[in-house]
Amino acid sequence: MPVAVSFPGVYVEELPSGVRTIAGVATSITAFVGRAAMGTDEPMLINTFGDFERQFGSLDPLYPLSYAVRDFFQNGGARAVIVRLYKKKSGVGVNDAANITLTNLDLVAASRGSWGNGLRVRIDDKVSADVAARYGLVAADLFNLTVRSGSGALETFLNVTVKESPRRIDRVLLNESALLRVASTTTLPGTTVPPKHGDPGPGKTIWNDDTASTPVVAAGMASDSDPLDIAAYQGSEADKTGLFALKKTDLFNLMSIPPDTREGDTASAVYSSALDFCTQRRAMLIVDPPVAWDSANDIVTNNNAALTALGLTGERARNAALFFPRLRQPDPKRDGQLDTFAPSGAIAGLMARTDTNRGVWKAPAGVDAAISGAQGLSVSLTNEENGQLNPLGVNCLRTFPIIGSVAWGARTMRGADLLADEYKYIPVRRTALYIEESLYRGLQWVVFEPNDEPLWAQIRLNAGAFMHNLFRQGAFQGSSPRDAYFVKCDKDTTTQNDINLGIVNVVVGFAPLKPAEFVIIKLQQMAGQIDV
Repeated sequence: MPVAVSFPGVYVEELPSGVRTIAGVATSITAFVGRAAMGTDEPMLINTFGDFERQFGSLDPLYPLSYAVRDFFQNGGARAVIVRLYKKKSGVGVNDAANITLTNLDLVAASRGSWGNGLRVRIDDKVSADVAARYGLVAADLFNLTVRSGSGALETFLNVTVKESPRRIDRVLLNESALLRVASTTTLPGTTVPPKHGDPGPGKTIWNDDTASTPVVAAGMASDSDPLDIAAYQGSEADKTGLFALKKTDLFNLMSIPPDTREGDTASAVYSSALDFCTQRRAMLIVDPPVAWDSANDIVTNNNAALTALGLTGERARNAALFFPRLRQPDPKRDGQLDTFAPSGAIAGLMARTDTNRGVWKAPAGVDAAISGAQGLSVSLTNEENGQLNPLGVNCLRTFPIIGSVAWGARTMRGADLLADEYKYIPVRRTALYIEESLYRGLQWVVFEPNDEPLWAQIRLNAGAFMHNLFRQGAFQGSSPRDAYFVKCDKDTTTQNDINLGIVNVVVGFAPLKPAEFVIIKLQQMAGQIDV
């Protein structure tokens, strides 16, 4: 605001520059949806496969999701969002989560599944009188709780209580424990602490003597999830369950829904719901091929009936990409035997690696797009078979001598030659989504600003700087900014009627880079010239 002058002299006033830098968003955060051995019901961001093992369990042949996440990080992925789904087993008396009953305190496993059946809990009274005095309690009001999982993970919580206090046991476990929670059957604050456990008997340890610790008894044991059905995947958009739990996360760019069983497929209805959601969130869906596809002929027979049966059509198919065939990999949980795995996790990792090395505008395919961990493919495709599938928008995985298994296609499911869609190629579509999301977030400050030329000039300045930075990185065609992109926001895009309606229109255009899908070499003999 202007300086208020009151005496003769020099005044200093700082003026805003109008620069509000637009930062590019992440391009390869991948959402994985499916069953896992353990883990929270909330979407969780992880950065390594070690994070996944700690939160959701290690590789397990019963849960293909774990292999897809492993393949993602093995192929260059950096960040993933895991949505663990669980379908309760039918029947009376079936527990979702394991529970342990102590005197005056009921405990329950932190997440659903049979993993909690191995929990054991010990109570002791070696507490601090100073801590008790600090919170207005006596030492007899405090106890220590130690919990051990079946895998050997150990957690200890010192100086906790059932009485009202910052160390009240339910709050402490909720904030600090990955294994245990206080069950809803326990009313807190309480008045009586649980009694301490005794010492282990001769030749026994704390964790194999029921006198020294309390296990999960038969009545408190939990079951694992039933196989997921379409309803479990789709959940409720209003309640943010199923794949719509991703509404609770800020950003994801890719989505993988591995088959619920290794020999099965993800239902077309699930993919259809996921694709609609990806379109809303400006993300790409990576589609796994059905297990029944044993050859290129299985796809093209009956006028491409198998491809049509997936139901991923219309303009929304711009946000989906299909890769065929599946991968052959050794399974460390089955003595290294080769087995067949869905490729979506590995492809998502490959896209992340390409984004890091070259940029989102580079097609995630070619001799540099080797798939780590794959010892082969379930179907070996020839050039002619590749030529049948590529014009249909099916991206082939190929194996070449020395190079190994690579992605050899970069088309969206809207990439069939017949459709002639402007978003035929994956890198073009992903570049557009990247620009859209970055501008959407970077121009939030515009809302409620005075809608006139000063605002339009600021928008042009900041959006133009963002686009020019991409141009300098080689994201667009053209040798000059004029050829590569434009940003328009003025009285031509925003009329007086728009202003009256509270609307400002920003038009951003770019000239995308398209992959050199076909390299043609023309060879000609030179005829010797005749001297006349």
